[in-house]
Order: sequence, then C-alpha cells, then structure tokens
Amino acid sequence: MTTADFRASARRTLTLEQEAIAALVPRLNEDFDKACTLILASRGRVVVSGIGKSGHIGRKLAATLASTGTPAFFLHPAEASHGDLGMMTSEDVLVALSNSGETQEITALLPLFKRKGVPIIAMTGRRDSTLSRHADAFLDVGVEKEACPLNLAPTSSTTATLALGDALAIALLEARGFSANDFALSHPGGSLGKQLLLTVGDVMHTDDAIPRVPLATPLRDTLFEITRKGLGFACIVDQNQQLCGIYTDGDLRRTLDKATDFATLITDDVMTRTPLTVSADMLAAEALRLMETRRITALPVVDDTQHLVGALKLQDLLTSGIV
Repeated sequence: MTTADFRASARRTLTLEQEAIAALVPRLNEDFDKACTLILASRGRVVVSGIGKSGHIGRKLAATLASTGTPAFFLHPAEASHGDLGMMTSEDVLVALSNSGETQEITALLPLFKRKGVPIIAMTGRRDSTLSRHADAFLDVGVEKEACPLNLAPTSSTTATLALGDALAIALLEARGFSANDFALSHPGGSLGKQLLLTVGDVMHTDDAIPRVPLATPLRDTLFEITRKGLGFACIVDQNQQLCGIYTDGDLRRTLDKATDFATLITDDVMTRTPLTVSADMLAAEALRLMETRRITALPVVDDTQHLVGALKLQDLLTSGIV
C-alpha cells in the first residue's frame, strides 16, 4: 500500500461509520422514548451487558450513564450465570448489547431477567432476533456494512452502538436536569471537577501564613513581613483585622523611585488603599482568570465585612490542578 492507499482506506472507514451514525436518526421512534421512560421510572440502576466488542461498548455506556446522573454498572454475561446475576434487583433495568441479537451468553439469561421482572432494553441490529423479541424496548443499531473490508470485524456496528448509547445518556441527562455542579460531584479528581468545585478558600493561605501588619507599621518592618511570608505582598489591617490596604513588590519599586527618606517611611503613606480582593467562596478557576487578566500574582481574601481571612498566591492556583 502507498501513502495514498492508507488515506483512501481511512476515508472509506470514516465515511462508512459516519453513514452508520446518520442512519440512526430516522430510526429514533417510540421505542427510544420507552427506553428513556423505563430508565427514568426505575428505582434501581441501569445494568449494561454485552460480550466481545459489544461488551467493550457496554462498559463505556455504563460509565457514561454513571457520570451523567444515571446510576449504572456493567455486568459481564458469562460471569452473570456464575453468581454475578445476584448483583441485579427487580428494580433495575437491563440494557443488553448484541449486534446479532443471538449472543448465546445473553439469550441464555433472558428467562432469568424475565423472572426477576427486570425491564429489558435491547440494542441490536436485528428486529427479529431472540433478544429483540424478549425486549420491552428495541433500539435498532443495525448497519448496512461494516467498515472492515471483509465485512466481519465489528466497526461500523460498534460505532453506531456507541453513538446511540451516548444519545441515550444525554437524553436522560437533560430529562433529569443534570447540572455542571452535579457533574463535578461525580468527577472530583479531574481538572474539570476541580474547576467546578475548588474554591479560593480551599487553596488560600490562612492564619499565621497571611502576610499582615497593623496600621502605622514602619515600611522597613513591612518589608521584613513580606520576606518572611514569601507571597510578594503584605496586608495592612486595623485593630479589628479589617483590610485597609496592601503593599506589594511593585509598590516598593515605586517607593524607591519617589522616596527621599526611605528609612522613616510609614507603610500607610505608600500602600495601595483600595486593592482588588476576592472572597473565600469564589471558585478558584474564576480567581485564576481574574489574576491572569489583571496580571496580579497575589491577592488578599476578605469576607463580606472586609475582614482579612486569607491570602491567595497565583502559583497556588496553578498547582491546584484546575488547569
């Protein structure tokens, strides 16, 4: 094969799989509605089952459902007949995947599912198959031709099943009113979850780690505080710990340019009196965008009454996992 042959093969595969997905749209009918209704009405979980390539797609479907508000797990049909069927209850819903609808490991379990009173949603390419005939809802994932030139390896059919499974999961997500915050709660370890859940209060410096000095502090002592705390600025507070201003490395450069008697300066006379602040409940991702836009490397954190409660460093946000 030449380079052109490789690309021609890839284009053919992608075209066939694209056509397989497009063919699903006109097949969306009352069975799809019924599948959604059965799942939404269930007080249990969605149990997805399949073997071989269908099993791989089934695992992905179960994971997608679970992460988008529909509790689900994958049940291997071969293991089900050796005890794992006990994982299912009569309140669950079965989604069975089989391109032929005649997969022996699946069809052998159908009487047991029926006995348990479990509704069955079939995702198969044959309406007249054993699986389809026993199903409460039939989702047609049949394809005219596999992308495999031998028309043997599951390719177009698995792509179609994957796409229709995604369509099912998203329809359920929308029906449940599943929100970005709900998504974050099931993805707390990823960067997306952290963007939606992590707040300034989770990463800010608190208590003795906050660089602060009282009003009327000599500038020399304020510089010592900045050096000790290592955040590049100090907060100036009154006796009630209300923020009155800040003094930054940038302020120091400006002071050096203008001051005639540096040793006698009081911080109050050269501090920034109306600094930008953030609250502890602000999303860390929002604070990061703010700091990057304003080109600020550190910020004081205050409550509703302007009491100082923390100090935020840009580097802490960058290392928090939100980017």
